[in-house]
Amino acid sequence: MTHEQTLATPSQHRSKWRPALSVWQRFVCEWLVIGSLGVAIVSACVYGQIAANLDRLLYDRLLTFHTQPLARDIAIVSINDESVSQHGRWPWPRDLQARLIDAVARAGAAAIVYDVLLTEPATGDDELARALHAAPTYLPLFVNPRGGAEVVRPLPRFAAAAAASGHIDVEPDPDGIVRGVSLQESAGGASWPYIVVPLFNDIRSGKIGIADGRYRTDRSESMATVVGASDEAFERAGTRILVPFSARLPQEDYFSAGQLLAGNVPSGALRGKVVFVGLTASGLYTHLATPLSGRWGPTSDTLLHANVLSALLTGRAIHQMDSTWLFALSLTVLAILLAGFLFFSPWRTLVMTFGLGVVSITLSAVMLERGYVWISPTPALVTLLIVYPLWSWRRLEMTMWRLQRELQRLADDADILPNLSAQPRGARGDALERHIALVEQAADRVRDMKRFVWDCLNSLPEPILIADSQGLVCVANKAARNYFARMGSPAPEGRALIHALGELTFVKTIGPEGATDTELQAHWPAVLDPTDMRRVWAVKRGIEVRDRIGRDYLLRYARCRNARGEVSGYWVVGLVEVTALHTAEQAREDALRLLSHDMRSPHASVLALIEEEIASTTSDRMRTLLQHIERYTRRALTLADDFVQLTRAESQAYDFEPVNLVDVALDASDEIWPQARAKRIRIETRFDSEAHWIRADRSLMTRAITNLLNNAVKYSPNDTVVQMSLAPGAPGRIDCRIADQGYGMAEEARAHMFERFRRFRVPGQPHSQGAGLGMALVKTVITRHEGEVKVESELGRGTVVTVSVPQWDGEI
Repeated sequence: MTHEQTLATPSQHRSKWRPALSVWQRFVCEWLVIGSLGVAIVSACVYGQIAANLDRLLYDRLLTFHTQPLARDIAIVSINDESVSQHGRWPWPRDLQARLIDAVARAGAAAIVYDVLLTEPATGDDELARALHAAPTYLPLFVNPRGGAEVVRPLPRFAAAAAASGHIDVEPDPDGIVRGVSLQESAGGASWPYIVVPLFNDIRSGKIGIADGRYRTDRSESMATVVGASDEAFERAGTRILVPFSARLPQEDYFSAGQLLAGNVPSGALRGKVVFVGLTASGLYTHLATPLSGRWGPTSDTLLHANVLSALLTGRAIHQMDSTWLFALSLTVLAILLAGFLFFSPWRTLVMTFGLGVVSITLSAVMLERGYVWISPTPALVTLLIVYPLWSWRRLEMTMWRLQRELQRLADDADILPNLSAQPRGARGDALERHIALVEQAADRVRDMKRFVWDCLNSLPEPILIADSQGLVCVANKAARNYFARMGSPAPEGRALIHALGELTFVKTIGPEGATDTELQAHWPAVLDPTDMRRVWAVKRGIEVRDRIGRDYLLRYARCRNARGEVSGYWVVGLVEVTALHTAEQAREDALRLLSHDMRSPHASVLALIEEEIASTTSDRMRTLLQHIERYTRRALTLADDFVQLTRAESQAYDFEPVNLVDVALDASDEIWPQARAKRIRIETRFDSEAHWIRADRSLMTRAITNLLNNAVKYSPNDTVVQMSLAPGAPGRIDCRIADQGYGMAEEARAHMFERFRRFRVPGQPHSQGAGLGMALVKTVITRHEGEVKVESELGRGTVVTVSVPQWDGEI
């Protein structure tokens, strides 16, 4: 068993249940399914957050590429390990904390963010409350969103002394990394801003003056509409921002509390700056993991607050694109990919898929760095990573299916000779490799078939040309090339048919009807142009042409068809030499003249002599002998005349002209009237109209109708009726119906009644003269008029003959 047979058998089984879809329908269906799956993937990524971890990873990687320093007007005073070792363990006494705040205020700080929860009373609260008045100080409060209305506030005296309070809640993402903060927190029906939001609003309003005053009117304006809006508008705008975490502070903006209390801070180092005071000593501060933790380590909550204020002041706070817009943008990427599936080749589709991924990541990076908007590329990337392999798989499956189907059709093609089949190749490996081996084998078979066809074409003795739809010769067989070389003409390939064959001389047309030879002669050689559909039909039927040396050819065009039977744009042109045929036709014409004249004249003379001798003889025996000779002579003369008529009806060119079939029928009935009168048979004619026009050779059509009437009279008993009628038959046709009351015939006889020299006789039927050529002539004439003859007969009940011919539509 060959590999082709091995793979063809499953195909035959699958074809029993596979839906009868065309290749294009299946392609479109699978394209729509893949597209719908892509839409579902985008929706799941955007709204279902199924790829949130990948999204966070991409965000972290891109964020680390463009870290920005903190705003120049921000400084940090850290209660670090050194400060704790100098002034004692935490919590410090309230008076010591008051001294620290006083020291920051005396250093010229524009505002202080004291990141310490002051929720319990202690000794020295009055002194600390007084210190909070020394400079605008912002205190933290803690909101537990999971604890109902649980809010941990500063003591009332501290809250009253502070410029404002704000929450310091930080909620990390599910992976434990802090990437953003909520600028507004709600609990128990109330809401609180983030700790730096009131400070930012005071800076913008001018209530607090910082050294770099441009922040009030520059890039921070983009955030002003958010952090300064009403609660309702604030909620509509979205309260969460992503923080563009900065690198470590420059050394000149980072101080320890011990340095400040000891007076070791350079003069003016904190002047006009916002100073964040917070805990950074080991075991005292909250270790926050951020996207930059891999480079700088954990971040304190104080440094987080400073980064948030810096982002607000510089306008670098990062916003996430709205889900609806992200969904639309991701769908755009998917639409481009799906369009590429329809129009691009596989390698171009691969390049396009890779390019879309690069563009998505690049767009996200540029918008993150320049526009401070996070456009997640994850939905687009996940869609590309899933849809492209799926489509490639389905295209591969469709390709294998089509290959398998075409290979099976090729194997079942009866037009490919079995002995031309290529030797089966060894197919190893996976199914695709086996299909490729079968394709190679099929290609060998096609090449062998091409070689076979070409050899057959070259072996033909007649010149054969193949031209395209524009009439340019594409292929010429060996006989055609030899013919043009013998005639001294250029090779036909690449030439137009009108030029390659235009040197031939038009002789006559072949066919029952059409344009006259004079019309075709007037347009020669334009008739040879296959693009001229008004005249090329004449060459399709066949025309006779003559070359320069006097040889005659039959020239004919034929349209090529593809495997589905559809007409293609190619033409097959054949030249068949008919010189010998014309010689034979001339010999036949000479024989017909011999029969019609040279043989008829002696017979006519014999009949004249016999009639003269019968009139003068007195011997009964001689008169009987002469009568027998007369009968046989007349029979020979009738046979010769019928044979000549039949031969001419079969071979000669008909002279078609508009003819009224009513006149033909009347002429035929007049000619048969003497025979009918001798047998007392009445011929009835019935015409539903005075004119039934057809295109016919009048003499031959009259002879055919006459033969039918003659048979009706000959094979009918005396004193009967023969009816002849004309009426419309099928659309575009006229029926001539001749019915007799004769002896009829059996079904077996009807099957042979149009054959030559066939005569039939039923019991009780009188002997009649005839050669058996009359019905053969009728069949020949009617057929060459594109008509039909039908016979209905029954023994003892007569015969009905119906002749149907095309009606003339008035066009020549």
